[in-house]
Amino acid sequence: MEHDALDAGEARYELVISVDARGSGQYSDAEKPLMRRQIYEVLETAFAQAGVGRNAVHLEDRGDGVLISVPGRIAVARLLGLWMTELHEKLRLDNRRERRPLGLRVAMHVGPVRHDSEGICGDAVNLACGLADSSVARHLLEREQADLVLAVSESLYREVVAPGGKFIDPDRFAPARITLKGGEVTAWFQLPGRPAPALGKQTAPGTSPATASESPTADSEDHEDGDGDADGRADYRAGRDMNVFRDTTFERSVHIGHNIGTDRRKD
Repeated sequence: MEHDALDAGEARYELVISVDARGSGQYSDAEKPLMRRQIYEVLETAFAQAGVGRNAVHLEDRGDGVLISVPGRIAVARLLGLWMTELHEKLRLDNRRERRPLGLRVAMHVGPVRHDSEGICGDAVNLACGLADSSVARHLLEREQADLVLAVSESLYREVVAPGGKFIDPDRFAPARITLKGGEVTAWFQLPGRPAPALGKQTAPGTSPATASESPTADSEDHEDGDGDADGRADYRAGRDMNVFRDTTFERSVHIGHNIGTDRRKD
């Protein structure tokens, strides 16, 4: 897609799509060209089936993935709906015959994008790339052994996904609060063709993310204790050798923990 020189550096609102391949570092040098060829084949087939001309979008190669921007004249709902459906179907069918099935993490966000002779940049690009690379997206793709995982920004979910539409079912998305380089954000995740994914204990959009670290899919480090809850009590997560009791009254003597040494009871 060509851009006039007079427009160089001016931001325009576009849909940004970041596509990353699963486990690209596990491919040998001889295997990587095949992986890259498959990525382009499924993307271009999906564009053709969705009625989006290949020359109508900006596409950058990222080695183990692709960065795409779609101009505002093309409906976002077409990419979120029909294009994603065709992408998933093509990938699913191709993977049936592949020795190493290709897994893709796809993320979308709409925002201001700046074009120059080298490509695109801006916060919208950073957010889309961060969502595709997030630990939630990675975890879902691995845990479910899925062909494809989709992540969308909170604003894109609210404005396009939530109202629903052809090939767009908001009930198949689940939210997660994640931490990216720019700070904490809410994103919505979908495994195309499946019910809404279970993301563990997540904070609801717009609420405090204080308990997000308790989720195995959160993008923050796990800690043994928390910051405390509203009434000043500390929050703890019980591990294998730890028990937590709150507001508990014991009516008689109890033993908590393991019996060790000579006090171990015989079976």
